[in-house]
Amino acid sequence: MTNDRSQRAIVALLRLGGVITFSAFFTILLPVESMASTHRWLGLGEFPRSPIVDYMARSVAALYGFHGCLLLLVSTDPVRYRAIVWLIAVMNIVLGMIMLGIDLHAGLPLWWTAFEGPPIVALGIVLAVLNRSASRFG
Repeated sequence: MTNDRSQRAIVALLRLGGVITFSAFFTILLPVESMASTHRWLGLGEFPRSPIVDYMARSVAALYGFHGCLLLLVSTDPVRYRAIVWLIAVMNIVLGMIMLGIDLHAGLPLWWTAFEGPPIVALGIVLAVLNRSASRFG
């Protein structure tokens, strides 16, 4: 893959991840009843109603949103931010493995587990390979 194609692929992946995680900001404002109905709709049972659950849901959404901002910023110039692309790649691999462990420990449904940790790991691996390829040619 040429440097230009690697860079375009990195930009596309960072922007895709950025838009997805940035959208978590919108869930911060969800009423608890909306969270509860979504929780039931996903087949996860009754939503625990307690201050710590409300706090954790909104805090995690904020953290994901800020992560999305970082990805969108880095996508504007992956050559300049090559070291940060590398860090994002490595951290995604680690985060994906941690999320897989958390999902298994928490007893989340198989579909949830399959579509959370493993894709994050895959994204990290692809970013690392593309970033390495781009740095060889750039």
